[in-house]
Amino acid sequence: MRVLQFGRTGQVATAVQVAAQERVTLTALSRSDCDLEDASAIRRAILDANCDLVLNTAAFTQVDAAESAADQAFAVNAVAPGVMAETCAARGLPFVHLSTDAVFDGLTDRAYVETDDARPINVYGRSKLAGERAVLDHPRTVVLRVSWVFSRYGRNYVSFMLRLAREREALKIVADQFGTPTDGEALADFLIETASHWRAAPADDAAFGLFHFANAGETSRYEFAWAAISRDPHARARIEPTTQAAFAEPAPRPPRSPLDTTKLRAVFGFHPEPWRDAVERTADRLVASGPLP
Repeated sequence: MRVLQFGRTGQVATAVQVAAQERVTLTALSRSDCDLEDASAIRRAILDANCDLVLNTAAFTQVDAAESAADQAFAVNAVAPGVMAETCAARGLPFVHLSTDAVFDGLTDRAYVETDDARPINVYGRSKLAGERAVLDHPRTVVLRVSWVFSRYGRNYVSFMLRLAREREALKIVADQFGTPTDGEALADFLIETASHWRAAPADDAAFGLFHFANAGETSRYEFAWAAISRDPHARARIEPTTQAAFAEPAPRPPRSPLDTTKLRAVFGFHPEPWRDAVERTADRLVASGPLP
């Protein structure tokens, strides 16, 4: 099976390339290989690929920067995925796209399900929601919403917190933002494992549509960080809880955006691992591997 992946250097893109080894033939395109702000380049990449499935792991993910770069955020997160989905539909190819919990406003006392109203509160979230809608307008498309992604690859929340805890005497970490961490390596394995089903499935198959993918359970940013830092014997920072308001970031964040994965489990029989188990394993591997990203 041949898979074309937009995105090559991000943590999920890297994890997919690792998961694909000896399982599928994967071609991963960087931004230098294909400019995501050039619709003709996207179409050409898909038409020339001779692939069985297209996967998009590329995105404009700088949440604060998006506030002052809305045109670029929408070009990459909304227009580009729409072009990918349209081109795939014309070729009869399945298309899989990653989205985010940032499409929600966070004003909830429970985990979000796929049918809940999406009300993003920042430019990044609005651009990703527009991308979801552009993709799902076409047949044989999949949108997986993920949140708080971590892995052994690239710079992410777990590797960043581990490094800061070694470098600083004290760390103030937000304790009033809640969500569900997502193991990027488990996500990559799921994508590769399910690719053959998507390739063969008809357009009305339940495996197409919108799904939430995240680990089991809910936590705060503070607990998330502590679960990783507590695994490192070289950590020296004193960890102190603080509030989102104390950081005064350009882009507001949803205060509570856990993702309910009931639909994912029902359709695919996939049972997410508890978030803490996955975080601790990833932290252990990062600590054992040497210098932190």
